[in-house]
Amino acid sequence: MMTVAARGVAAGDAAIDAAQSPERLRITEIFHSLQGEADAVGWPTVFVRLTGCPLRCTWCDTTYSFHGGEWRTIDDVLDEVAGHGARHVCVTGGEPLSQKRCIALLARLCDAGYEVSLETSGAIDVAEVDQRVRKVVDIKAPGSGEVERNLWSNVERLLPHDQVKAVLADRADYDWAVARLREHALDTRCQVLFSPVHGKLAPRQLAEWILADRLPVRMQMQLHKLLWGEEPGH
Repeated sequence: MMTVAARGVAAGDAAIDAAQSPERLRITEIFHSLQGEADAVGWPTVFVRLTGCPLRCTWCDTTYSFHGGEWRTIDDVLDEVAGHGARHVCVTGGEPLSQKRCIALLARLCDAGYEVSLETSGAIDVAEVDQRVRKVVDIKAPGSGEVERNLWSNVERLLPHDQVKAVLADRADYDWAVARLREHALDTRCQVLFSPVHGKLAPRQLAEWILADRLPVRMQMQLHKLLWGEEPGH
């Protein structure tokens, strides 16, 4: 039987091991491209794509990030990011916040002096995200198949430098998004972005709806899709 003293030593050793073990994340890919969305559109950006997502949006274009990936330490991720020499870093997924250590990664990137953005589904609480991070928070319209996953308490967490993004597949999605815009006064909290689902809703049609309704939103298209289509790594 282990003595009290021996148990104390064992517990101390375990605590030391835990303190010394590096924090790791499962990473799908890290790549250098142009930011295709949000207010940093066009900037050379390093993308850190984390593996895993609890949602299954019908129009998702990164299903390859749902599974697999490689376990990497946060130090290793920061080293690779630094090697690209960009000032902007975007942490994305999948749903990056589905990995708890994403919070630590975001803080470390901010500490290193990067302009950091987070692309998140809006289904997970963003309360612990470092306030220096520009959060790009989706609201899931009915056409996504995940409208019930919206965590509306996140609205209270929005800061002026954050953005809310609605990706819209049709007129029903648009009408729903306009109603949520007004219900939550989203435009008074931060910038609101409306985007057409690539290949589903004609960009011109969305533009005409926004203009007709005089909405206080910014329309955006996915720059990376215009440049590289569906090619991964962009």
